[in-house]
Amino acid sequence: AWVLDKLKAERERGITIDIALWKFETAKYYVTIIDAPGHRDFIKNMITGTSQADCAVLIVAAGTGEFEAGISKNGQTREHALLAFTLGVKQLIVGVNKMDSTEPPYSESRFEEIKKEVSSYIKKIGYNPIAVAFVPISGWHGDNMLEPSTKMPWFKGWN
Repeated sequence: AWVLDKLKAERERGITIDIALWKFETAKYYVTIIDAPGHRDFIKNMITGTSQADCAVLIVAAGTGEFEAGISKNGQTREHALLAFTLGVKQLIVGVNKMDSTEPPYSESRFEEIKKEVSSYIKKIGYNPIAVAFVPISGWHGDNMLEPSTKMPWFKGWN
């Protein structure tokens, strides 16, 4: 998200305010990345971006307390997953971020705990958790972002 954040306020505050697009082609696909804000104050912009998507990447913080706040009854993780499904986004990827801040760092058990809880919720709203890719990442350190991380050898990818 930081790469696509263009506004001075976005860079200074470390949050996405407006949607941003980044387009590229692969051998099989024409891809448009839509960076939509996650912050509650900019939910209208998030809806605008999400309504144009075929697939959503839901970023969930793995840190103690952060995940629990997001998955709580009025948490943003729940709100964003529900909005994505309601807006017709049928394909979902869950990035479990900040794996470097788990206890111990890069904890497989914390990843599995989060995967289980998020799977339970997204199933209730209409997603098939078996078809959802869950990827443990550390955006700050680049773990599992472009290539497999040596810090999470337990993660073998998804089926």
